Amino acid sequence: MSARRLWTHRQARRYLTGQALSLFGDSALWLACGIWVRTLTGSDTAAALTFLFFTAPALLAPLAGLLVDRVRRRPLLVAANLSGAAILTPLLLVHHRRDVWLIYTVMLLYGLLNVLIAPAQSALLTSLLPPDLLADANATLRTVQEGLRVLAPLAGAGLFAFLGGHAVAALDMASFLAAAALTARIRISETHTVDAAARHERPTRPLRRATGQITAGFRFLTGLPALRRVTFAGAIAAFALGAGDATSYAVVSQGLHRAPQFIGVTQITHGIGAIVGGLSAAAAIRRFGEIRTVVAGLALLAGAPLCLATPWLPVVLAGKLIMGAALPWIVIAIITLLQRLAATHLQGRVYAALEVCTTGPQTAGLALGAVLIAVFDYRLVLVGETLSLLIAAATLVHTRVPTELPGAAMTACAATSTHREPGRGPGYTGAPGGRRGKPA
Repeated sequence: MSARRLWTHRQARRYLTGQALSLFGDSALWLACGIWVRTLTGSDTAAALTFLFFTAPALLAPLAGLLVDRVRRRPLLVAANLSGAAILTPLLLVHHRRDVWLIYTVMLLYGLLNVLIAPAQSALLTSLLPPDLLADANATLRTVQEGLRVLAPLAGAGLFAFLGGHAVAALDMASFLAAAALTARIRISETHTVDAAARHERPTRPLRRATGQITAGFRFLTGLPALRRVTFAGAIAAFALGAGDATSYAVVSQGLHRAPQFIGVTQITHGIGAIVGGLSAAAAIRRFGEIRTVVAGLALLAGAPLCLATPWLPVVLAGKLIMGAALPWIVIAIITLLQRLAATHLQGRVYAALEVCTTGPQTAGLALGAVLIAVFDYRLVLVGETLSLLIAAATLVHTRVPTELPGAAMTACAATSTHREPGRGPGYTGAPGGRRGKPA
């Protein structure tokens, strides 16, 4: 019923339609840029650097979260999307090997823009929709994202093969402009948020004050035992998944004795599972609540690495299907929980803090996994992944989120702002309700 209400909400339709168009352009571009660099240079290493330049700005996520919380989100997103179209224009000048630096520069700016857009789109969503529709909106976005992860890269690679990189760049520029236009048409009343630090706190040194504002999202995540456990479990799961990702090619080559290109088949299976998980996540959250949905997702996800450790193709594909289905439950439930509990003035910083707390461990896990599979059998890494995921689930089994946020969590909110939108934030007691996309 909530899903039907979501699509009858005019502003939500504009938002989700623009988001889908934008995600298609984004998903097509990142693969095409790698192929473009590989075509111009003949180097696999040079092609891999495109992804490095895109992910490097993630370190600036807390600063981006602070900006999101200090201005109105809709105008910020309109400006960000228009800037995105401008950022891509240098790609139209790429013709020779010596122009590869333009692609790297664009990908760096593209990643920086993503760091800003991701928390802004999540924060805008909490002001755009009533709390009981947040899970459905997050699930819809995740389902679209996973579906496009399968189709859009293939479309981008095909478009590059027929028309070249300039055509792919033009496609994504059009998606930015469409996202900006649809975002501008959204009718929403936003109050400019200003930290209480600027009005009520005792005078402090500028550096200390700025540090306190930037880290407010982290303090919110650690201010309540339940949220500390969710963040800790998320970090463990992200680390385990990173280590498991390092075994992807080993599963295909050593386990299944297939060519490396066969990984495309396993990724399609993963995408199908993710669509199923995205479509069912909102119903699970409404029935069980966010925490128990995360626990169920982690428990289901823990079985996937054991399937990947076998030499049998049907079992491996079943493992990828399970993994794809379980991840949306975890991601959507955690994001919905934080959207529901965090006050309006903290939405951007809380989202950014969660990104840092999960992206960092995932990167570390990937690095460790790459080292371990060079020394040990890859199946030992997969068994370790299963054990880590079970530990993450166990930390949340008896976790309950109170209807009010006491103690440190309330202090973290009060220390950063006195503004709170009615019906949101720590006192909200309503019913419990996610790489990248430009909101619309």
